[in-house]
Amino acid sequence: MGTNTAVRRLDLGYFIRPAPETGGPQPRVEPVLAYLVEHDQGLILFDTGIGNADPETEAHYRPRRRALQDALAASGVALGDISLVVNCHLHFDHCGGNPLLAGNPILVQDVELATARQGNYTFDELVDFPGAAYEELAGETEVWPGVWIIPTPGHTQGHQSLVLRQGDGTVVLAGQAHDFASHFASDQLARHAALEGEEQPLPPYQHWLKRLAGFDPRRVLFAHDCSVWEPSQSAF
Repeated sequence: MGTNTAVRRLDLGYFIRPAPETGGPQPRVEPVLAYLVEHDQGLILFDTGIGNADPETEAHYRPRRRALQDALAASGVALGDISLVVNCHLHFDHCGGNPLLAGNPILVQDVELATARQGNYTFDELVDFPGAAYEELAGETEVWPGVWIIPTPGHTQGHQSLVLRQGDGTVVLAGQAHDFASHFASDQLARHAALEGEEQPLPPYQHWLKRLAGFDPRRVLFAHDCSVWEPSQSAF
């Protein structure tokens, strides 16, 4: 059953991925996107943008930041209006605005937080800061009616996605579960081919695609791609 939710995409800047990390001869400019979820019970912020990094990381990725406050204000929202924070994972380009939201519950997988605290993973001051209030999860959970957090490990062991059941269909905020909508589409096709009995070899795909498929998603949105995945039979 659908709930009264709306999703707004927030542009929080970009970074430039160097050519050795793109798999090709050229660097690639990637957006940094967060999502504001308006629900009957309050506002959820899914990811918070690019945090400050050390000089080496700044030179490597050349990030350009848009202030979280400005992005929220464009949607008529202030930092103090946020009810919950959900990070898909705790790399610095996804949790950079968390210290601005001290005191707000931050929902994260327990394995993700433990990994972040081991060091050499992110920037410590973005994880443990005055007022940090983590709610550690060990798997999937329905946090509000129609709002599910689903583990989607791969990019990191503790990566998670947010599933929103709406009246016109389910929206998945997939974070960096896939870098691009096209990669998600390819994995979806590989799973369908396997289910239809196609012989190997077939491309591997993430096991959690079965769980997401159970929600019958109508739209899947990503952290570093402005494209949106929709089923092949979607109406336009």
